[in-house]
Amino acid sequence: MSDSDFRQTFIEFAIDRKVLCFGEYKTKAGRMSPYFFNAGLFNDGDSLHRLGQFYAKAILAAELPFDMLFGPAYKGIPLVSSVTIALAQMGHNYPFCFNRKEVKDHGEGGIQIGAPLAGRVLIVDDVISAGTSVRESVDLITGTSATPCGVLIALDRMERGSGPLSAIQEVEKTHGIPVISIINLNDLIHFLQSGDHLAHHLEAVTRYRQQYGVAC
Repeated sequence: MSDSDFRQTFIEFAIDRKVLCFGEYKTKAGRMSPYFFNAGLFNDGDSLHRLGQFYAKAILAAELPFDMLFGPAYKGIPLVSSVTIALAQMGHNYPFCFNRKEVKDHGEGGIQIGAPLAGRVLIVDDVISAGTSVRESVDLITGTSATPCGVLIALDRMERGSGPLSAIQEVEKTHGIPVISIINLNDLIHFLQSGDHLAHHLEAVTRYRQQYGVAC
């Protein structure tokens, strides 16, 4: 399966699970968006299994070298688990780690669960809105002997924030690490251009891209 194929298949999968919807949706920034993506609706065993496979394919397609994966609490916990399993099934076995929100002072203690943070660490999350989760993860990782080497998310909306850059571009600029996504807005537009039954949403999505999009 080519890069383009798995990305288009992921869009079909997200639409089928009603994770990706079209219409009119108000964003946190107060903008009326013609589409909405809610990764929280990947909420059963089969969805999580398949989602992990798509994340794994995006990692392998990016050819980004890393030594282990990290999932920030809470959404990143099931994600990093499913991605690590998917990679292992593809012949790439990596250690993984996640954190808890509160420090535990009994048992194994601490805030980290799983393999010790070491080497080049790839952060796995669902989306990047304000970059808060990434910043916290970077601080946690750099507080050890490990080095954050990238972030993996499901969707890059390619939409600017309060300034000229998108939240993802701000993360890349601030932390000096790449952000990998399974799909981005360009992939979504390409999908709508393919003549699918949802093609009538193309004009609204394209207009939104022209109004709020960022340069690649």
